[in-house]
Amino acid sequence: MFTPLFRADRSRSRASGGVGLGLALARRIVVAHGGAIGFTSEVDRGSTFWLTLPA
Repeated sequence: MFTPLFRADRSRSRASGGVGLGLALARRIVVAHGGAIGFTSEVDRGSTFWLTLPA
């Protein structure tokens, strides 16, 4: 879930979808600050994302 995704097809533009970097960047920032980030997911219930940062 935290792995960056890139477009393989150069004909696709930013207007047709993102590049999938949001969670990968969030993880790098949180880890750089000594924290942790993760998620839990349940079928038909959804996902919960969490993060912790040191005080």
